[in-house]
Amino acid sequence: PSTVRAGVMLEVPGLIFQLPALTKRVDFISVGSNDMLQFLFAADRGNPMVASRYDDLAPAAINFLGQVARHCAETQTELSLCGEMAGDPLAAMTLIGLGYRNLSMSAPSIGPVKAMVRSLDVGALESYLSGLSQSPAHSLREKLRAFAADHGVMV
Repeated sequence: PSTVRAGVMLEVPGLIFQLPALTKRVDFISVGSNDMLQFLFAADRGNPMVASRYDDLAPAAINFLGQVARHCAETQTELSLCGEMAGDPLAAMTLIGLGYRNLSMSAPSIGPVKAMVRSLDVGALESYLSGLSQSPAHSLREKLRAFAADHGVMV
């Protein structure tokens, strides 16, 4: 190849404090949502004793992912996300509202996520999400489902 692009997987929440330094050195960032959220919540998502602490649509997760997306947009750093969130239509809808445009998912998830994308008014979702960022709720899942139902989004 004539050029080599360098990137980083963001899977450790503490790296959010290093984003300014990272984005000066890389061409792209890919968020590994499974590990990153597990570490963010200090909860093993596969352990039923603590799984209730792990909600990828909790305000803390959405604020974290939104901060990464905003920084990447400001620095014109390409951003993607891989993991279970990308293949879940409701979570993917939320990610799109936060500014994620590259989502990596398993093949069976493509159809449902594609249907959601085709039915989504991104501008309305972006406005809606800006009002939720400081919600005291444990999860924004029900509010996001209500948004989808009210706006005809296929989740």
